[in-house]
Formats: sequence, structure tokens, C-alpha cells
Amino acid sequence: MAWNEPGKSGQNDPWNRKRASGKSPLDDLLDKLRKRGGKLGQGPGGILTGILVLVVVGLLFSSYTIVGAREQGVVLRFGQYARTLAPGLHLKFPQPIESVTKVEATRIRSVNDKVAMLTRDENIITIDFTVQYQVDDSRKYLFSLNDPDGTISAAAEAAVRGVIGGSDMDQVLSAAGASLVTEAQQALQKTLDAYDSGLRVTEVSFQNVSPPDEVKDAFDDVNKAREDKQSIENSALAYSSKIVPVARGEAARIAAEAAGYKAERVARAVGDTARFDLLLAQYKAAPEVTRKRLWLETMEQVMKHNTKVIDSSGGRNIINLPSSRGSAGAVGAAQAGAIVSAPPSAGSTTDKRAQ
Repeated sequence: MAWNEPGKSGQNDPWNRKRASGKSPLDDLLDKLRKRGGKLGQGPGGILTGILVLVVVGLLFSSYTIVGAREQGVVLRFGQYARTLAPGLHLKFPQPIESVTKVEATRIRSVNDKVAMLTRDENIITIDFTVQYQVDDSRKYLFSLNDPDGTISAAAEAAVRGVIGGSDMDQVLSAAGASLVTEAQQALQKTLDAYDSGLRVTEVSFQNVSPPDEVKDAFDDVNKAREDKQSIENSALAYSSKIVPVARGEAARIAAEAAGYKAERVARAVGDTARFDLLLAQYKAAPEVTRKRLWLETMEQVMKHNTKVIDSSGGRNIINLPSSRGSAGAVGAAQAGAIVSAPPSAGSTTDKRAQ
């Protein structure tokens, strides 16, 4: 039967205690606490109870911890590492059993320094460098190094000195210095890993890389000369990029013309050979006729632009001199007359001038 059955109030109370009408067990408990609290400081029992309450409250408040979104919590149990807490609310054993040390793991830390260094070619150079890093392992960060900032500053200077000491002055001052920054970052990270530091280098940068003030003017002149050299080289490369394609095109055109001329000459020589072979066959068949035809064709080609007239008929043909040209050359030709000669076959070599 239920202890709180209707109609039988208080008869089945599991604590077997009678309560004032309308009060619940929780109200009774609160009343007792009030009475106990009122007796604090009024005797040994009240003082012990107050101390016990304070201890219980302290244990309750130290039984949990809240780790921020940018933090990691390192839990120590009796001073020894136990675990690492991610961001959020976590329960733990109360103090002094377990304690939590919070580390800002995502915060970017930085150290910077300005040092004078000696290059490989024995020149002094001044460098301002900055190192940015963050915590990669909270446990190692807390227990591996006594002074993380001091350690990374010394390690960074050693890494930069090693890189600069292995490079020439011109290499450090030129654009190749960017590769030296990468080398310095890798050397620094390797050193920190050897220390088991739990730190990760995010960036190393060089600022104000310059020679000492005593020789600054001379180095400025050197840098200006280097810039002028680079400008001239760029202009030469631009001119080369413009003129080389033109020269290549001209060479290709000349080569094409030469190839065409070669093909033409070869074809003409082949044609002349074939024509000569045909002419030779005709000459062997009829030497006299072929000889006279060749002579006539040759004279026609030679004399077709000449103002003189050649008569090979022995004066039997009527020759009309070209008097309608109206030029001085035509008049001179008319005055000179015509040259009359006998054909080679007639054996005559006497010329007659006609008026």
C-alpha cells in the first residue's frame, strides 16, 4: 500500500515521523538546516557543522572546470600529469586531488630581436627578425621548458645566425633572402622539436636587413648598381624577345625563297636538257635545216628589239624601215639604214648599207 494513499495522510510516512499539516519532507529538511545554521558558533557541534558545510561546498565547486574555446586544460593528479582537457565543461576530482592549469593554445605568441651577424664572405650585417609561434602540445609546453619565450628567442637567434653565416652578403640583400627565411624557420623548428618544447613556429620574417651605418653609403651604391644591371638585363631580354622572332621569320622567308629558286633552277635545267635532247635528235636527222632554223630563231631573239634590219635575201626583198616611231632612236635608225647580210649557209659575210 502506498505511503501517500489518499485519506491516510501521515500514517504511512516512510520516515515514521509526524509532520505539521501541509509540510513536505523537503520542508522538514530545510527547517533542520536552518536550525543547524542558527547554532553555528554556539558550541563545538555548531562550529564543526559549519566547517563541514564549507568543506563540502568547496569540494563541490572544485569538482568541475570550464576550459575556454581558445584554451587547453592540463590536469595534474597529485602533481603528476593525468590528461589534457579540450574546450568545454569537465568534471574532475576536487582539490587537492586534481588541479587544472589552462594554456592558451591558439594564441599567436611572438619574439623579436635585432642582432649584428657575420656573413660567409666576412661582411657584417644587421637584421631585425621576428618569430611567431603557438603552443602545439600543452603538456610539453608546461613541463619541458622553464622559460619558453627565452628559449625560443635564443633558439631563433642561433638559427638565424647559422643561416646568415652560411650565405654571402649579396645573397642576403637580394631577393634570394626569402629562401633564407624559410631555411631559418625550418632550422628553428628542428631545434624546438629536439628540445621537446611543444611549440610550433608559424612564421619567421626579416625586417630592415641592412649593413652597418659606417658602410651604408657604399652598400647603397652597390644596390643601385645591381638594380641598374637588372634593368639593363630586362631591357636586353625584351629586345631579344622582340627581335629574335623577326629574325627567325626573315630566315624562314629566305630559306623558302632559296628552296623555290632551287626548284625553279632544277626544273629549268631539266627542261633545257630535255629540249636539247630533242633538238639533238632533230639535228642528227636534218643537220642543214636544223642549223638554219636555229640561226633564224637566234637572230629573231637577238634582233627583235634592234632598230637595224638584217636582210639575208641578197637584196631581193623590199625592206620597210620603221619611220613611224617618232623617237630619236627611230630617226637614227632610219638615217643609219639597214644592214644586209647573207645567211651563213650562202657563205657570204659582206654587209651592204641601204640608203
